[in-house]
Amino acid sequence: MVTEGNHEIETIPIIQPHAFRSYNARWPMPYNESGSTSNLYYSFEVANVHIIMLGSYTDFDEHSKQYKWLQSDLVKIDRKSTPWVIVLLHAPWYNTNEAHEGEGEEMRQAMEALLYEARVDLVFSGHVHAYERFTRIYDNNADSCGPLYVTIGDGGNREGLALTFKKPPNPLSLYREPSFGHGRLRMVNETHAHWTWHRNNDSNTFVADNVWMKSLSSLKECWKFGHEEL
Repeated sequence: MVTEGNHEIETIPIIQPHAFRSYNARWPMPYNESGSTSNLYYSFEVANVHIIMLGSYTDFDEHSKQYKWLQSDLVKIDRKSTPWVIVLLHAPWYNTNEAHEGEGEEMRQAMEALLYEARVDLVFSGHVHAYERFTRIYDNNADSCGPLYVTIGDGGNREGLALTFKKPPNPLSLYREPSFGHGRLRMVNETHAHWTWHRNNDSNTFVADNVWMKSLSSLKECWKFGHEEL
């Protein structure tokens, strides 16, 4: 299951003026099933997880189709059957690397409140060729009821690693490293999950970062104000 990045835009004036033509042809996702009208954003469920794939490179303001679809999708989530909600997108909303700094800011300002009000548990992004894990955040502040943000763009490509993180470190950023690696998310049960990041050292793998997470659906204190009690 995939979502688009900047390398998939592929606009060529006159010859191919429409963005994502090759991407949409080669990577058809089941967007209709989630009520989306675009292959660039959709949702699906695996076991006890509701997964939302957002499009960083299509319209996302409050008048856009993607914004309205996201609103309707979040409202339909049943946290009793899918207590975990995870969002994936390409350009990170939070990033302390000098590479691609601020590129996800407009989308964050437009959509972050929707994710916060729905108590999304975890947001994964790529784009920056490095690894970074933040604390739970809402509107640039630590918030125990906000999503935990992870940038895992460390698979790399011809551009190489994004080596330069800003100094001094932002207190919201708990771990950051410009190394090649991969992550593993293990959903243990309805309330707990375990995330590990593995640094790739040639033929060896090394767990450099890990964190246990508790689903926000299980935290009563995050559902007190204007939210239906679970």
